[in-house]
Amino acid sequence: MTPAARAQAAIDILDGFEQSGLPADRFIREFFRARRYAGSKDRAAIAERVFDIFRHRSEYRWRMRGETNRAAVIASLLREGEDPAALFTGGYGPGPLTAAESEAIANRPTEEPPAHIRGEYPHFLETELTRRFGEELADAMRALTERASVDLRVNILRARRADILPILRGEGFEAEQASFAPHGIRIASGKGAAALQQNALFKEGAFEFQDEAAQIAAALCNARPGQHVLDLAAGAGGKSLALAAAMQNEGKLVACDVRKGALDQLRDRGQRAGASIIAPRLVSELRNETFDIVLLDTPCSGTGTWRRQPEQRWRLTPERLDELNATQDQLLDQAARHTKPRGRLVYATCSILPRENEDRVAAFLARHSNFGVIPATFAWRESITADPPLGLAEFFTASPHKTGTDGFFAAIMERA
Repeated sequence: MTPAARAQAAIDILDGFEQSGLPADRFIREFFRARRYAGSKDRAAIAERVFDIFRHRSEYRWRMRGETNRAAVIASLLREGEDPAALFTGGYGPGPLTAAESEAIANRPTEEPPAHIRGEYPHFLETELTRRFGEELADAMRALTERASVDLRVNILRARRADILPILRGEGFEAEQASFAPHGIRIASGKGAAALQQNALFKEGAFEFQDEAAQIAAALCNARPGQHVLDLAAGAGGKSLALAAAMQNEGKLVACDVRKGALDQLRDRGQRAGASIIAPRLVSELRNETFDIVLLDTPCSGTGTWRRQPEQRWRLTPERLDELNATQDQLLDQAARHTKPRGRLVYATCSILPRENEDRVAAFLARHSNFGVIPATFAWRESITADPPLGLAEFFTASPHKTGTDGFFAAIMERA
């Protein structure tokens, strides 16, 4: 493909994605599956530009004083020192530049962009994000536009971190011990990430892909051998697998979700990991059982994962946040019903928004006076000997600019 055709393909992907409910990586794969003429270098270059635009969409549109994906592609070319006029010529490439586009290219804005443009977040979130980060807002948002590391959790049912690290390094991966998670490995550059999915160690169940913050949240559950544990919104089961390993594959671990497909995936992952105590179950099949530990990693905005899924920031709406808050309250009430007396309920999100985190906990405690908070610092000392990360106090609150992880939240509560 010519550079002009690549630019047009980026515009087409961005336009099509806005009409799709698919994750960006899946939409891009399907886009190219229908266009076999695009070579591997073409696909990589186009995808790189699309994800760059997801990360800098506000800046690019502000630079061009336009709200279209075409404007964003032009600005991305300008940032690379390219001349858009040489590519926007029609044919297989984008149509010729308009007078307004040529004017915007020639005259860069001289005013300071507003905070939500600099921070690359939806304007309606400004009050909520300021509430969370205060004077650190700019630093926090800047960190959320950067690329994330590749984090692995060594599956202690199959291997030990001390054994896996030298093997990965010998295979050319820049693998280091995670800063806080006791079984974590970090590949900071992300180099070779795709190859890791074909790695023999991964296929043998020696490690799983899991951000360090999610590993910490699972560790704060302090699950032990022989306990009865419920993962109420398990999805494909990343935390279920971590809990099964912490339990040394002894006890009972029920993993629930509303999606049968996710549970089918968990069955396969559990078999690979040697985690035979995991019992996948639809939420509708959960009866009046109670558990020693209930983990609720609830559906949320995913604002803490913007480094990994930058497109998600542009899909979030005030209406969607209201829906999520209602779901979170409903699931917390359900989780309470399944928590034994003296049992623990761990509420977790991959969100950085107080209204999904501290606010939901406060509302829950107001409805359920028989529950109280166990400080995350106490839970850490119960199960982990390493120094705690920043953001560990009454709750666990993580963000990339503080902890070098995804944004995350966890609250540990105990039933009287």
